[in-house]
Amino acid sequence: MDIKLWISSYGYQVMDIKLWVSFMRQDLAKMVYDDIGFEDITTCALIPPGLMVNGQIMAKEGGVIAGVELAVVIFKEFGVETDVMVVDGEKIKNGQIIMEISGDPRSILSVERTVLNLLMRMSGIATLTRNIIEMVRSVNPNVLVAGTRKTTPGLQFFEKSAIRAGGGDTHRYRLDDSVLIKDNHLALVGGVDEAISRARKYVSFTKKIEIEVESLEEALHAVRVGADIVMLDNMDPDKVKDVIVALKKENLRDNALIEVSGGINSDNIIQYANTGVDVISTGYITHSARSLDLSLDLEKMHQ
Repeated sequence: MDIKLWISSYGYQVMDIKLWVSFMRQDLAKMVYDDIGFEDITTCALIPPGLMVNGQIMAKEGGVIAGVELAVVIFKEFGVETDVMVVDGEKIKNGQIIMEISGDPRSILSVERTVLNLLMRMSGIATLTRNIIEMVRSVNPNVLVAGTRKTTPGLQFFEKSAIRAGGGDTHRYRLDDSVLIKDNHLALVGGVDEAISRARKYVSFTKKIEIEVESLEEALHAVRVGADIVMLDNMDPDKVKDVIVALKKENLRDNALIEVSGGINSDNIIQYANTGVDVISTGYITHSARSLDLSLDLEKMHQ
């Protein structure tokens, strides 16, 4: 099917990250103050007031950068000037300068670890996402790779933004983005028909209805009764292929997006990409991403 027809309504439409981050300035400041406590006793003991420094954040390995705008907002909140050299989603090399900074070293040193932790975490997710997508696109250029809600509480937006920077689809940010009927919902409601019927009556026409299924029969039935998206949960690639073939035989393949999820990682994602599904969603790109190594170095300003 032509997946492009679905993307605008499938993906969650979020505001520009600069605007979102500006709304979260107090939360970001709290992250810093949670780290500082009453004071940065080391910096206060060693660094006299009035000193000014230049500095730079540098990559210590190659990857995909993410979180630059977030770092800029935190630095700005603490009076640190920034000059950005790269943008989110850009590939970087070992030794490349991410941004140059200048200001009071007492402020810089107090926010350094929070800024680097967020940058490194987001860049690690973006890097893993890009690597996974390049693997998948080598065999199936049309499939979407999406994240899941297996994110760090409080950092959902930033980790999802990192997926986007890496070229992935964000899937749901929150529970109010779209309907996703899972096995526990079905166990309590009584079945696919009733679950989809209730969802149709309750939610706006603007919201997609997705349902998680575990068998060929459930997948076919979910498409027949009008699910917009059918998630094949924890099916091996051969069973996924069987579903695709069966949908085509019944002329139902174009009636819904077919998503596969559950236990998908770098070792098996190529097999799933070869099945002909529309979307591969995986928590692997968030819960298993290794932080990208970045550093911050300072030097005194020449008077």
